[in-house]
Amino acid sequence: MGPEAATFVPSGCRDCRNREPLDIGITMAFQPIVQASTRSIHGYEALVRGVGQEPAGVVLGKVTQENVYSFDQTCRVLAIDLASRLGLSGMLSINFLPNAVYRPETCIRATLEAAEQSGFPTERLMFEVTESERIVDSAHLKSIFAEYKRRGFTVAIDDFGAGYSGLNLLAEFQPDVIKLDMALTRGFDGDKVRRAIVGGILSVCADLSIRVVAEGIETRAEYEALTGEGVDYFQGYYFARPGFEHLPEVDENVW
Repeated sequence: MGPEAATFVPSGCRDCRNREPLDIGITMAFQPIVQASTRSIHGYEALVRGVGQEPAGVVLGKVTQENVYSFDQTCRVLAIDLASRLGLSGMLSINFLPNAVYRPETCIRATLEAAEQSGFPTERLMFEVTESERIVDSAHLKSIFAEYKRRGFTVAIDDFGAGYSGLNLLAEFQPDVIKLDMALTRGFDGDKVRRAIVGGILSVCADLSIRVVAEGIETRAEYEALTGEGVDYFQGYYFARPGFEHLPEVDENVW
């Protein structure tokens, strides 16, 4: 290759090298993910918030095609840094935007650097992609999952049952974890239809060795009915609301 030749760099990679600081004030709230069998906190999900405690919807409304890459990268680094400073000892779950990842092996560098600088073990990182986000390139998402698993990360599909693909998504991607959307868990204890649907999902996940987290749990009846079906991991207001820049505890009476 002569001196006049240049290595092709995707536009997203150039954005990474030359990007301006993100012009959105963001921070994180943390909500516990609990394990019923051990009666303990398994980890926390980092949830984006505005610095004035604005909800996620307000913050996400400021994300554009021009700043989505910086937003995704900033959220990852901020979540790891803040979790480390707060002394989070379990799993840290971070949402990511697959359409903001250009090359999985290069776009993960800032995440790895943040974990190293913060002293946060990478094997305790879980990355969630929401099923409700339309996937532009399914092969690309599959490559992201493969690279993240190779790095030792846990990968998860969030809001499972609420989006575009449902069980068809599992034919393409076999994550380590799926998180049942609250549309399936809300009122689960008194709904035969939801019981049947969730029962089918749990059977498939058992066959594929996929762990299941039930999200959006608000009542003891929902929790007990789902544990009766074999669900072991939970998240929702019944256990704790998200804590703005802190790690909320779980009352022992919930068990």
